[in-house]
Amino acid sequence: MKILKETLSKLGNKIELLGNDNHKPILVIGVFHGDEPQGDFLIREYIKINNNSEMLFIPCLNPDGMKLKTRQNANGVDLNRNFPTKNWERVEDKTFYGGEAPNSEIETKFTAEIIEEYKPQLILSLHAPFRTVNFDGDALKYAEKISEIINYPVQEDIGYPTPGSFGTYCGVERNIPTITLELDENIDVKRLVKPVHKIFDYINSMI
Repeated sequence: MKILKETLSKLGNKIELLGNDNHKPILVIGVFHGDEPQGDFLIREYIKINNNSEMLFIPCLNPDGMKLKTRQNANGVDLNRNFPTKNWERVEDKTFYGGEAPNSEIETKFTAEIIEEYKPQLILSLHAPFRTVNFDGDALKYAEKISEIINYPVQEDIGYPTPGSFGTYCGVERNIPTITLELDENIDVKRLVKPVHKIFDYINSMI
């Protein structure tokens, strides 16, 4: 597996798209929020034993936030509120601050460029801590199977407003089936390896 595209964060950390030349249009993203590091570990462990995987991976979209142990990036922006959606709005709440303008952040621009260039037909992003399988767009069948694998409930509505979210940007406005897998943060991440890797194998088989 090689680096297909990369950029540097504000603090000079690498943000990488990994994949192989024979990749499928399936994208898996970890660490939108720096205080949700599980995705980086689970993706990298999968790549160790599946180096020839046909999927595309961004193991860690927010390396600055992960190093700083903050939800937001180095600019204090919640990346999952910064996408240029029709419902984007400036939010004063620091926890969910979506930036001064949509698509203002290095990480958001990098992701949007990948969506445009690689045109994924199925997207999975890894979050924590709600233990749910959330989805946007025509992704119910994927969400239901993932729910069976990991034994989390399917939840179409996360329960609160998410202006400028990645799910809206891809799933609602671009009709790309998009799954947001909210992992359990209260267990050792190593216990998530088996079910999450089974989920990776499942989505790889779907396209």
